[in-house]
Amino acid sequence: MVEVRYFASIAEVVGKDRELVDLPAGSTLADLRKLLFDAYGEKLDKLLSVCAYVVGDELTRDLETGVTPRVDVLPPFAGG
Repeated sequence: MVEVRYFASIAEVVGKDRELVDLPAGSTLADLRKLLFDAYGEKLDKLLSVCAYVVGDELTRDLETGVTPRVDVLPPFAGG
């Protein structure tokens, strides 16, 4: 199980700030993105295409990164 935490506009689209998803061992962020697309549809997919992810202690946009027990999904934030 992977705890996925959502922030800002992503949390608004999915209607929650976190959830547990079942992904097999060895899954990547690309696998997570597909699972989220299947669950929430195209409006989330557009947001996910511009998101960064925190996997472990690393910020990444590389979809080949393996998932860890917790992944944060960070949409672009406006501001200075």
